[in-house]
Amino acid sequence: MNNMFSKSAIWVVVALLLFMLFKQFDNHSVAGGSKTIAYSELLDDVKARRIKDVVIEGSNITATRQDDSKVRATATILDKGLIGDLRENGVRFDVKPPEEPSFLQQVFISWFPMLLLIGVWVFFMRQMQGGGKGGAFSFGKSKARMLDETNNTVTFADVAGCDEAKEEVSEIVDFLKDPTKFQKLGGRIPRGVLMVGPPGTGKTLLARAIAGEAKVPFFSISGSDFVEMFVGVGASRVRDMFENAKKHSPCIIFIDEIDAVGRHRGAGMGGGNDEREQTLNQLLVEMDGFEASSGVIVIAATNRADVLDKALLRPGRFDRQVTVGLPDIRGREQILNVHMRKVPIGTDVKADILARGTPGFSGADLANLVNEAALFAARRSKRLVEMIDFEDAKDKIYMGPERKSMIIREEERRNTAYHESGHAVIAKLLPKADPVHKVTIMPRGYALGLTWQLPEHDALSGYKDKMLEEISILFGGRIAEEIFVGQMSTGASNDFARATKLARSMVTRFGMSESMGVMVYEDSENEGFFGGATKTISEATQQKVDAEIRAILDTQYALSRRLLEENRDKVEAMTKALLDWETIDAEQINDIMAGREPRQSPTSILTKRTPPGDGGSGGVAPNATAPA
Repeated sequence: MNNMFSKSAIWVVVALLLFMLFKQFDNHSVAGGSKTIAYSELLDDVKARRIKDVVIEGSNITATRQDDSKVRATATILDKGLIGDLRENGVRFDVKPPEEPSFLQQVFISWFPMLLLIGVWVFFMRQMQGGGKGGAFSFGKSKARMLDETNNTVTFADVAGCDEAKEEVSEIVDFLKDPTKFQKLGGRIPRGVLMVGPPGTGKTLLARAIAGEAKVPFFSISGSDFVEMFVGVGASRVRDMFENAKKHSPCIIFIDEIDAVGRHRGAGMGGGNDEREQTLNQLLVEMDGFEASSGVIVIAATNRADVLDKALLRPGRFDRQVTVGLPDIRGREQILNVHMRKVPIGTDVKADILARGTPGFSGADLANLVNEAALFAARRSKRLVEMIDFEDAKDKIYMGPERKSMIIREEERRNTAYHESGHAVIAKLLPKADPVHKVTIMPRGYALGLTWQLPEHDALSGYKDKMLEEISILFGGRIAEEIFVGQMSTGASNDFARATKLARSMVTRFGMSESMGVMVYEDSENEGFFGGATKTISEATQQKVDAEIRAILDTQYALSRRLLEENRDKVEAMTKALLDWETIDAEQINDIMAGREPRQSPTSILTKRTPPGDGGSGGVAPNATAPA
């Protein structure tokens, strides 16, 4: 409403300005049907006795001709001889003083430029502050958005995959519903709850569910909304937010990404007394200062709890930290069931199978999986979303979209097929490797081919023997190229980088080297002033570390080569299947490893390729095994 009023006022001012300009022009234009002529022409008419009478008003001269037509002329400096000419030619004339503007007109003309500048300044200031909300001095007003029980319909039934976190916050709901239950025993509910977890795990959703269950107002704001270019604005917004919250208590304030304002104080370059720290100081006072904020519970979310100021985490402010981690297999199944309620699902879709095939997915990732599957089904003009749609969606999320239009030479396809077969055969032969779920030579994303392994259960810890097998699997692609193609390509560069990084971590971080012992040779937290890691070990020790890393890599490389030399027939059979179908699944891989002819999979599509052209590979990225 204020915004509409501001714009209306601006248009009124513009209209008045135009009116005054037109009026000014009108005073100098033809009045009453008179014609404007040159001053010299007027003199000629006077001498020719064609003028009957004249009215002189300042520099404006209005004359009436013998035929009663009126003409106008303007003389910047009045010619004194004009009066004599009028007398000699018998012309009646009258001299009037120029019309003086009224007092209001004088005031308006004098002050109009200043009023116009003030109006324009107010208009732009209101636009900079969010379209006029709160007036021109609304810098310190809170930007928190409030949801009441009618607008917030999220409950605990909409939150899945974090049962422990829901139990932690359930007593906050009980307190908001019945505070006397805790107060009569002298108990005090936590004033603040800090939710910590990776992105997409449902921290914001859980906070909304708390407000929805308790049926109380919910104020939502981001940490970055407090800080502005003007000093003191953030602290003012914190005060205004808590004042509004107290008026609606009991209520919940949710601050997302609180690390934007809650970082350690004193870490700034200029002494640390910056706008962010003033905002943090005001937040500390409001949460547990002299004035009690009864009935106001602050819930904050971050994925960087390690950078928060210690004063913010002490009891009395954020008393409780709730970890909202990535869901396990049971949690993923529950989350999928929640999101599948919103789409028509086919009878062959099994949430438990999808949950096992999506390790490491967050709640947001699973919601995206269901959405992508629905889009695949819509493109195929289906009425239901079936399992094949979920498989295609999962492949797209894990491995990237298929690049079917990419022109690849047949020699390049054959090399890629041998490369991926080497990965897959090594993975099937090693006892503790994750099962191979799918192998493809269809270009996806930046990779020409992919070998996709899926674990049978969620991995909580890493083990030495499994890590060594992972290094061997990474070497399988290059070794297959050497044995079966007789040449080396750049496709294994990413495999080598990952193998080297894993071996280095085993030696320097995990204490998995007998010769180097359990000492940590890499300190990731010991960084210099500009972020570079400082030297923590001697040159001699570094040489021993490098030698141990090289020994691990050489040993696993030799193991992979021996396994592929002993199983040439399986590599050749898998390469032929990949060249025929481009993508083979776990059942076909098992057939090949058992020495059988691979069956036709329902998800496999026999590709009839046109004769290969000589086009380039379009920016080839290294072949890589997909992340497990």
